[in-house]
Amino acid sequence: MKKYKVGYTTGVFDMFHIGHLNVIRNAKEYCDYLIVGVSTDELVRSYKNKTPIIPYEERCAIVESIRYVDKVVPQTSMDKLSAWENLHFDVVFHGDDWKGSCLYNEVEAKLKQVGCDMVFLPHTEGTSSTLLAQTLHEAMEKDK
Repeated sequence: MKKYKVGYTTGVFDMFHIGHLNVIRNAKEYCDYLIVGVSTDELVRSYKNKTPIIPYEERCAIVESIRYVDKVVPQTSMDKLSAWENLHFDVVFHGDDWKGSCLYNEVEAKLKQVGCDMVFLPHTEGTSSTLLAQTLHEAMEKDK
């Protein structure tokens, strides 16, 4: 496994679950210093057309408390090259559920031009914030 100095990963981290922890823990294994971008509520609304259940400040506080995380920054844009220009990381980590997609092939090519690698980490099957929200909604409907 190649070891990097500074790594970067991002996410909404809404209703923090084991899949989130797995990505962060796995990313830290590859780098000495891990920066985590937490998507702002505005950014999430712009591309998912929904507002996270947990407010941005609370999601940041949760991520900051994780021992694998060295720094938390707001993710205000999906543009990883712009993030690289500000933070100068050596590697970006992302879930392998996006590997091979047109979007991430393009991102990976742009980052490679500035000497930044992209590492895809295993996606944790069976859990997601969307699934948790749906389960909560169904439970609330039953209780009515």
